[in-house]
Amino acid sequence: MTVVVKIGGARAVDPEGALADVASLVEDGEDVVLTHGGSTAVDETLEELGEDPTYVETPGGVVGRFTDEDTMDVFKMVMPGKLNTDLVESLHNEGVDAVGLSGTDGKLLRGKRKSAVRVKEDGKKKIKRGDHSGKIESVNSDLLETVLAGGYTPVVSVPMLGEEKSGGYTAVNADADRAAAAIAGALEADLVVLTDVSGIYEDPDDESTKIEAATTPADFETVKAAAEGFMTKKVMAAEEALEGGASSVIVATANADEPITSALAGEGTTLEPGVLAENADETAQEAAE
Repeated sequence: MTVVVKIGGARAVDPEGALADVASLVEDGEDVVLTHGGSTAVDETLEELGEDPTYVETPGGVVGRFTDEDTMDVFKMVMPGKLNTDLVESLHNEGVDAVGLSGTDGKLLRGKRKSAVRVKEDGKKKIKRGDHSGKIESVNSDLLETVLAGGYTPVVSVPMLGEEKSGGYTAVNADADRAAAAIAGALEADLVVLTDVSGIYEDPDDESTKIEAATTPADFETVKAAAEGFMTKKVMAAEEALEGGASSVIVATANADEPITSALAGEGTTLEPGVLAENADETAQEAAE
């Protein structure tokens, strides 16, 4: 079994339990790929440098970072430079032979660069130029499988390698949840998304309304209707992971003693491939036959 684990970058997320759990899984012979976010650390570093983080809203209502050239320099410094190195260091202290990789290494994460994005400002749709972002379109799974086969545990961070229209490449920002989703799909792995809440709640303010599992398209509609704020992108990433070939996606809390093991055992909110309409059609056809 291969497990892709994404540790959120919010200040409320404590990675200590997850790192010890990775060590236990690796000791038991499981293949683990660790990925991570870091938006909070990027924002804090920008502010220390006297810069204000810029967030924009798409016409569809999704809020995301606008990454200009200066922000991209900070992003490269913080994500693969500090946060990835810190996690690799911590895993070595847990007895894990960890290898830090950014999406630019060996063309690990690649896709077209978006230099302009559509945004909504003051109720009007506009084009904002100068962005350094992209959507991951390919994953070098051979590189990850080679690292895993050698007995090492990859720790993967964005940025990704953005393909320019004129040719060549530029390191650009990509959403960390969607990066984890792309990796899980490419490896046909289980994806565990660790965050600061115990799952997806029907009422975002009430933990008792946690959705235990979604196995059908109707279930998934309930999940999508419940997701708001930061959870919206996690649900979007979950769908992309399953479409790409992931075995399952679990959204669960990082703040537990064995968060990954617990998530795989049914804690959190589990999304299965049956939530995709095409998979549901295939299942129904197989049952009819």
